[in-house]
Amino acid sequence: MEQHRLSKGPLLGLDGNLLEAGYATDLVKDYDRSAIKGLKSRIKEWDYYYIGNKRFGIALTIADNSYMAMASISVLTYEGIPSCITKSPMKWFTFGKTNLPSSSKEGDVRIEGKGYRLSFVLEGKKRRLQAEMKDFIRKGDTFHCDIVLTPTMDDTMVIATPFHKKGHFYYNQKINCLKAVGYARLGEKTFDLGEDTYAVLDWGRGVWTYKNTWYWASLSAELDGKPFGFNLGYGFGDTSKASENMVFFEGKAHKLDDVRMDIPIAANGGDDYMAPWKFRSSSGDIDMDFVPVYRRHSDTNALLIRSNQNQVFGLYSGKIVLEGKEIAFKDLPGFAEKVYNRW
Repeated sequence: MEQHRLSKGPLLGLDGNLLEAGYATDLVKDYDRSAIKGLKSRIKEWDYYYIGNKRFGIALTIADNSYMAMASISVLTYEGIPSCITKSPMKWFTFGKTNLPSSSKEGDVRIEGKGYRLSFVLEGKKRRLQAEMKDFIRKGDTFHCDIVLTPTMDDTMVIATPFHKKGHFYYNQKINCLKAVGYARLGEKTFDLGEDTYAVLDWGRGVWTYKNTWYWASLSAELDGKPFGFNLGYGFGDTSKASENMVFFEGKAHKLDDVRMDIPIAANGGDDYMAPWKFRSSSGDIDMDFVPVYRRHSDTNALLIRSNQNQVFGLYSGKIVLEGKEIAFKDLPGFAEKVYNRW
């Protein structure tokens, strides 16, 4: 598959369609919400951060999906009996009033309501994430965090993907291997971010079709003292111009072609998310296993709207071939997910 590299310029034409589909390692296309044509209720914008290691994970989200905005916090623990607590207060019919910036390189993101506040603030190249949410588990238990993320390389994964419907597209950036320092506290328990803690930013802007399914796998960790990570994904839109598969190692991005996630089949014919997954590619540049530790599942079904999410956290082992060189790794923490949306 020949992959098209994006050039600088506006993302959308006068008709609201993508001017160019493809990938880049920087946010070279200019996103302008006012250039979108058609139904404003289909616009989806979000900033999602996952900060984690082998012991715990923190997920922070600020999203504006037009008919609703959301501030979401998840606290995951992987030692002992793995667990997850998520709270996601919503605001209805916001239609962009959350004012998410048109670029990940500038502008701050904030949202607050009764008993909660989240802010994602740029401090030069660093990102400061602060959040507080009262009565997180029970009355009197407060979650709060103050986390600073520092990029370890310039390259990121950027992709502009059209759908097979005019005026619909997804513009996405994943910033992997962000070094994390700071703390998170839930009630009396403090989560200290050690040297092994890294983060990823999922920055998304677009106009989505009503029904879609995506597969996404992400790793941000350290290998032999160097930041190492990847972004793998597929499942929606027209990806004939580029895939979003990219590996980050030795300070730069390495583009990959096709990657498939083999989720084991359960006895009932459904997906067995807690059995080991297999990752492979037709070119043989990936041979990787994923051993699940915890599955975060939610299925919100409200008549016309449904979101069935299966996000699985675990350990990656295997090999990836980059420019003829085999990179081997074992038990590195990351996640993989399959999400179906009717939104």
